[in-house]
Amino acid sequence: MDITYQKTVGEVVAQDYRAAAIFEKYGIDFCCKGNTSIDEACEQKKILTEDVMRELKLMIANQSHPTDNYNSWPAAFLADYIVQQHHTYVTAKTPVLLAYLDKLCQKHGDRHPELHEINRLFSESASELAMHMKKEEGILFPYIRKISTAQSGSADEQTITPGMIQDPIKVMMHEHDNEGERFKKIATITNQYQVPEDACNTYKVTYALLREFENDLHLHIHLENNILFPKAVEMEKEAAEMEKELMN
Repeated sequence: MDITYQKTVGEVVAQDYRAAAIFEKYGIDFCCKGNTSIDEACEQKKILTEDVMRELKLMIANQSHPTDNYNSWPAAFLADYIVQQHHTYVTAKTPVLLAYLDKLCQKHGDRHPELHEINRLFSESASELAMHMKKEEGILFPYIRKISTAQSGSADEQTITPGMIQDPIKVMMHEHDNEGERFKKIATITNQYQVPEDACNTYKVTYALLREFENDLHLHIHLENNILFPKAVEMEKEAAEMEKELMN
């Protein structure tokens, strides 16, 4: 992989997900702001681009650790993977975290009033993500599968409308931005998930789960914003052109 200063952080992570850990180390958002160039992202964070580039090049040089090449996966397969891996994760972990946060607010809310704000933010996120995933599973992802089928020519009648996918994707990406910002607030309030000295075991487990949830969300959003959605847009265009040629 050839990395230049002008390559976007999303492109780099799409080609090698190990880069995510490097960007996270420097506080660079690779999911919601994945269309930002490495140079611009470093400038925004007031860090030396050379330092980040050095670590990225060392990562490339060290190929001893295999990485999932999500970028090579077919779009329909990737959509199924996102549902099975990330949507399932959100569905399973959300009620657990809500219960823990409610318990913490009851037991420690007086001494740590910030818990009430964390609980509010996560509750909002849980509600929004549930609706978001429902729209993806019920509308967007089935359409991506339809495009994939039409593109392969394995169905007789598909009828793909050029540009139809653009608006749903814009809505999904806007909602991704909202959740990214919400979790930035949670991370700030928790001082990057550092538990207070008087924290009980439930406190520690809750913060660890919140950190894990955010990390999963970052990968979840990255796979959609930087890999699945661009693939789907290109596939729709190609499938529509194929249909047009067949009709002429």
